[in-house]
Amino acid sequence: MKIALIAHDRMKEQIEQLAMAYESILAKHDLYATGTTGSRIMEATSLSLTRFLSGPLGGDQQIGAMVARNEMDLIIFLRDPLTSQPHEPDIIALLRLCDVHKIPFATNLGSAEIMLKALELGQLDWREVVHEENEA
Repeated sequence: MKIALIAHDRMKEQIEQLAMAYESILAKHDLYATGTTGSRIMEATSLSLTRFLSGPLGGDQQIGAMVARNEMDLIIFLRDPLTSQPHEPDIIALLRLCDVHKIPFATNLGSAEIMLKALELGQLDWREVVHEENEA
């Protein structure tokens, strides 16, 4: 499974903690992140991931391109709903793409933890069917 990790500035510490808590689950998958978020996760864990540009420079759009090609299986985008800054990635366009392509999208720690636990239990296997259909 391909998992993208993104966080607004005020949520970067939380995404680091999430990555540390679920490192054993995340390590089994292909991980992608926007630039700064990816750097912080790699510093806090032993996870390896593909880093895109920082969000303000288009990293979220690079992830969106993968979504549009149905090359992403899960996105965790910890957003700051109260004080997000103008330079931070726009969640709406990415959320819309995920809705169109039926890709799970977590926006807070609670939904992220539920999705990661479901992933650990094999409850997101339906995404494999989507990939098989696209290859046929």
